[in-house]
Amino acid sequence: MIKATQLSKKYSGNIVLDIEELEILKGQTFGLVGNNGAGKTTFFNLLLDLIKPTTGHVLNNEIQVNVSEDWKPYTAAFIDESFLIGYLTPEEYFYFIGELRGLNKADVDTFLAQFNEIFNEEILGGKKYLRDLSKGNQKKAGIVAALIGNPEVIILDEPFANLDPTTQIRLKKLLKDLTVNSNATVLISSHDLGHVTEVCERIVVLNKGIVVKDIKTSAATLKELEAYFSV
Repeated sequence: MIKATQLSKKYSGNIVLDIEELEILKGQTFGLVGNNGAGKTTFFNLLLDLIKPTTGHVLNNEIQVNVSEDWKPYTAAFIDESFLIGYLTPEEYFYFIGELRGLNKADVDTFLAQFNEIFNEEILGGKKYLRDLSKGNQKKAGIVAALIGNPEVIILDEPFANLDPTTQIRLKKLLKDLTVNSNATVLISSHDLGHVTEVCERIVVLNKGIVVKDIKTSAATLKELEAYFSV
């Protein structure tokens, strides 16, 4: 589904990402971990054509993302609050995303009903603008918006940060169910090794922009990652 080939990014001559080849299969839950500056967000930005590669390219379902936009209708992402439209209420934002995905307001309302526990009466009906919500509630809104319209590819950068423990648990279940129920390809970056190993069937470790580990998740994965990062 996703394939990066000879992909690199340089800033002022400094290499921040250098991936010779990386392929993520359709329906896979893929985790990306690494310390600050490892290149995780850079990789996601390249996948979404938010920045241009220095070398190489990314294919999304055989479509080169920096050449054609044909991958956009089936791809969704939430990287940070800049993906939101701050002067809209959550409802207005959800309806806007729904319209882009070919859904009417009734369709969106039906979709949103399943997230009542996650929203916890703090997002819908409050008449607040997105910019006035807490960081955690902005993240909830952004993640849920990314799921509208059943996208085939979902890219989430640090989805568990700023969320309360109850929401983290519910989000983990939601992400695991996505690949089972819809065969979506889900890409997640996180600093939380426990959450990533619980959700993702495959984990790649980046260090200074280079892939240093590519692990099929097992009962031993968390300890392996903890050992790596404790050195």
